[in-house]
Amino acid sequence: MHPSYSIAYRRAVAITALAVIAVAVPQHRVTAQGTLTGVEQARRDSVRRPYVAADIAFMSGMIAHHAQAVKMAGWAESHGASKSLQIYAGRVAMGQSAEIGLMQTWLADRNQPVPAADARGMKMTMGGTERYMMMPGMLTDAQMAQLDSARGVDFDRLFLTFMIQHHRGAISMVEQLFNTPAAGQDEIVFKFANDVQADQTTEIDRMEQMLAALPPAPSNSSKSQ
Repeated sequence: MHPSYSIAYRRAVAITALAVIAVAVPQHRVTAQGTLTGVEQARRDSVRRPYVAADIAFMSGMIAHHAQAVKMAGWAESHGASKSLQIYAGRVAMGQSAEIGLMQTWLADRNQPVPAADARGMKMTMGGTERYMMMPGMLTDAQMAQLDSARGVDFDRLFLTFMIQHHRGAISMVEQLFNTPAAGQDEIVFKFANDVQADQTTEIDRMEQMLAALPPAPSNSSKSQ
């Protein structure tokens, strides 16, 4: 993991810790018979599980991380991606959009600020100035512009290259979470983080195979002829 990733993530955890306040337990919601439904009981029990500032930072930061992946995936059809890549991108967009909803609900249930799903990064205010903090693996503005300008097989190649980078960053966020004392013990955070690590590791292998199957990129010499 690049040192700057770890530093940036720890900074996000520290900033989030300053914002954590006493969390009020949500009021009981009852059915007409006066008892909690199974889903409501599960959510109420989950809120009682231990969680720390690092869990909040992880869920908050991963919303922005997923938002960028969804934006990238949304370009596949309009940018002339191959059919196989369009199918894969569609699954990425669908799956990560659903996970954004899960993370936002998790934060809301704990009376924490709920970040918007912004592909530019996690919006933060420091010294009265708003800025966007990029999570590990997220594409820079220049990389996003490069991907947006590509078409056809060039788009496929760049998308796969950049999404592999993106996925590796997400895995590093999970590793950072589990290396933080007392973090990752909340049931939902634990399951979600493990799913991210397992699923995105598998997807990296698949994308590397897709990338290897593409025709080689033209060399600079061939382009000039």
